[in-house]
Amino acid sequence: MLTTDSLLNEFHRSRNYTVDLINGLTAEDCQAQSMDDTSPTKWHLAHVTWFYEVIVLKSYEKNFAFWNSHFAVLFNSYYNSVGDKHPRKHRGLLTRPSLTEVFEWRKNVESRVDGLMRDNLTPELRWLIQLGINHEQQHQELLLTDIQHLFYQNPLLPAHSSVDKTCNQFIKPFRWVEGISGIVEIGFTGEGFHFDNESPCHSALNQKHFLANQLVTNHQWLQFIEDGGYQDPQWWLDAGWAWVCSENISAPFYWNKNDFYFTFSLKGNLPIELSSPVSNISYFEAEAFTRWADKKLDGFAGVRLPTEFEWEAFAKTNSNMIDDLFGKVWQWTSSNYSPYPRYEAWEGIAGEYNGKFMINQMVLRGSSAYTSPGHSRTTYRNFFPTHARWQLTGLRLAKDSV
Repeated sequence: MLTTDSLLNEFHRSRNYTVDLINGLTAEDCQAQSMDDTSPTKWHLAHVTWFYEVIVLKSYEKNFAFWNSHFAVLFNSYYNSVGDKHPRKHRGLLTRPSLTEVFEWRKNVESRVDGLMRDNLTPELRWLIQLGINHEQQHQELLLTDIQHLFYQNPLLPAHSSVDKTCNQFIKPFRWVEGISGIVEIGFTGEGFHFDNESPCHSALNQKHFLANQLVTNHQWLQFIEDGGYQDPQWWLDAGWAWVCSENISAPFYWNKNDFYFTFSLKGNLPIELSSPVSNISYFEAEAFTRWADKKLDGFAGVRLPTEFEWEAFAKTNSNMIDDLFGKVWQWTSSNYSPYPRYEAWEGIAGEYNGKFMINQMVLRGSSAYTSPGHSRTTYRNFFPTHARWQLTGLRLAKDSV
């Protein structure tokens, strides 16, 4: 168990890291919202502060008073039990409070949480602070992906100069690595923090299988494109093909072509690195690629997406054999996001955190170059709908025999 001082250090480190991520951004950058699924940087800064004020201070602080009671509605995300919410698609219209006031509010709430922890850090409060830290870490990654999406809408294609994060990978000789088959234990065990969707620990059955020792690369994806992969319905799920046609999809998100393909990142618009893992692809695209690779790439007959249980069992026992399980791109799996056997959502407000989203989503495993330090683990379950691709999402292949 973390000591009070250690938890205080983690709390302040997470708060400072969020502020560090916006160095170089203007107030205008922090205000805009580029689509309904993204949020303005200012809203992220405010929402993680809302969490500490509404979820922590309101329950534990003596003589509690809101900094501004209207913020309880403006910066609520999806917590229905708390009260009303400002419409998500209109977050960019919140020109007030100003960015300056949001920072003042952040400092006020941070100071009060610090005092509360020093005064009486009960087990319940300790857990809520850990939840708050992990919640803020999630929004740190979203803040970066949302800024990337916003800047891509700008014809100037600006770079976020203060952020130097890359998902480049060192290419090693390709090989298939045998996975962990038989009865495997899945889910979190131990004393550290974990989300409710990572538990309870339970048994799962993995058939014999093999995992690729590296992520699918831009070079391989370029082969898919040049072979007409986005124009041939035979590779696509019916819903995926409808999505390709309706959205006019012809390449991964952020790819753009002049004489050669470029890709846009927080570092700006640069030529694609052929050896880097492909990123910003939807589940639809990942699944279509496996069907194409099965028929078109030598040595890839029978490839598919791994299940989340195959991925986790391997990561727990052989992570030293694959060095890009974490920190490059989130990896799509073939697993639907559903509750584990005997799953129970957290009680109270925190119960809205994960359980109510367990439908129409697919599981991703690992972490990305934008994931905050200390926020990765083998049992972590990320999830997005099948069409989403503004996150750093890629894929690793699996197959049943070699």
